[in-house]
Amino acid sequence: MAHSVDKPSFFDETNYAYWKTRMMFFFKSKDYKLWDIIEDGPFVPQRSKAEWSADDRKKMELNCKALNFLFRALSLNIYENMSSYESAKEV
Repeated sequence: MAHSVDKPSFFDETNYAYWKTRMMFFFKSKDYKLWDIIEDGPFVPQRSKAEWSADDRKKMELNCKALNFLFRALSLNIYENMSSYESAKEV
C-alpha cells in the first residue's frame, strides 16, 4: 500500500510504536519546529492577542498545524477522547 508524503499515517489503534515513529518523521519532514511543539509544548505569548507580533502568531500556528495533522491521523474512537485537548503535546 502506497503512503502519501502529504498525509499523516492513520492510527488504527494497532502497532503504536510503528505509527509513532512514522509520525515523528512526518512532522520533522514538514517542519522540524512541529516536532519541537509536540515534545516541548506550544509557545504561549505573554501578552494579549491584540498585541501579538507576526512571530507570535506564526508560533501559535505551529501548534494548530501539529494538532491538525494529529487529529487527521486518529481513528474516530481516539479522536473523541482527544478532541478537547488544546496542545499537540497533550495529544
